[in-house]
This record gives sequence, C-alpha cells and structure tokens, in this order.
Amino acid sequence: MTFTFTGKKFEVTDELRAYAEKKIGKIDRLFRTESDASVTFSVSRGRCTAEVTIRNNGMIYRVSEVTSDMYASIDSAVASIERQVRRNKTRLEKRLRDGAFERTADVSPMIDDEPEEEFNIVRSKRFSIKPMTPEEAVLQMELLGHEFFAFRNEEEDGVFAIVYKRKNGGYGLISATDAED
Repeated sequence: MTFTFTGKKFEVTDELRAYAEKKIGKIDRLFRTESDASVTFSVSRGRCTAEVTIRNNGMIYRVSEVTSDMYASIDSAVASIERQVRRNKTRLEKRLRDGAFERTADVSPMIDDEPEEEFNIVRSKRFSIKPMTPEEAVLQMELLGHEFFAFRNEEEDGVFAIVYKRKNGGYGLISATDAED
C-alpha cells in the first residue's frame, strides 16, 4: 500500500505517520492488488480529525473520524474502513459476476478549472469513466456518499449512464441514447 499524508494546520510527526502506516496497512490484506491510501490530519478547536481514503481497483473507500485524540481518530477510521470493505466485498461477491475485484481502471487526477462567467460554474472535474454494472455503480455511489454516479453500463455495451438516489427511496438509472436530428 502506498501512502500520502497531509496535515491541515497540523504538523504530521514521524511517530504519527508510522502509527497510521501500521494501522492502515493492515487493511491491505483485504485487497488482491496494490492500493493507495491518502490520509489527512487536521486539528480544530481541540478536535482531531483523521480522513482516510483508500483507492483499490477503481473502488474508493472514504471515512472521516473526529475524536479528542489523533491516535484514537486513526483507530476509529481504520475500524470504519475495514467494516466498509468487508461489507461491500461480501455484497459484491454475492451479487456480481466473478472478477469484480480484479478489473483495473485508469483514474486520472481531478482538475479544477476556472469558473465561467455566464453560468457561474464553481467547480469542474475530469475523470475516466469505468465500465461497470448498475449494481456496482450504486455501490460505488454509496461508498462515496454522493447523490449520483456516472459510469459506462456494461449491460448496454458501454453506454454512458447515471444512477441516482430518488427522494422517495430507491435508485434511478438514466442511460444515454443516440441523438436523432
């Protein structure tokens, strides 16, 4: 597992870095391939926050824990991520086809562009869109805590699609079609 540590208004000490690598590194045994971990530490008003994001085969696991001690925040974050990984790995193995964890995706970095004046676009991102089933897309959306998720629908020959949470519960699926003039 490769690590990236960031401190927001906080100096990341060697002891804290070693402790986080040791604890978060244990999660690596749950994955078949190499994964990347980004850890962000911050302190605000006596509250210690540890944000952990793990990327593995196109899946993103993210958790943020706040306690009064940074080491306790790390422990709590590791426990939460481990529960997420186990729950969703089991769910995927039950629902989806073989090899769901073996596929890799090209993840390009997110880019913030300058906002346009006319429509006041505040933020813009670019990313590669991974082919997956709608069930995988819903799972990824839930892992990220988003309201929608864009993907290429494997069940429809790679057609661009979006899954989203409906206000009355459940999920919706929007698929692209060829435009007719």
